[in-house]
Amino acid sequence: MGRILMIIAAVVVGFFLLSWILGLLGTLLKWALIIGLVVLVVGAVTRFTRGRSRA
Repeated sequence: MGRILMIIAAVVVGFFLLSWILGLLGTLLKWALIIGLVVLVVGAVTRFTRGRSRA
């Protein structure tokens, strides 16, 4: 009985850790996408304004 409870407890703790890690990865991916979008927008605006000043 004790061994079964220990296995169940380990599985529950494993699920908690897995959800925490997946949440962390999701947050990192979200910030990477936001930063990438900002970099693309700044690059496009810079390219657009630089092209306008030459003409």
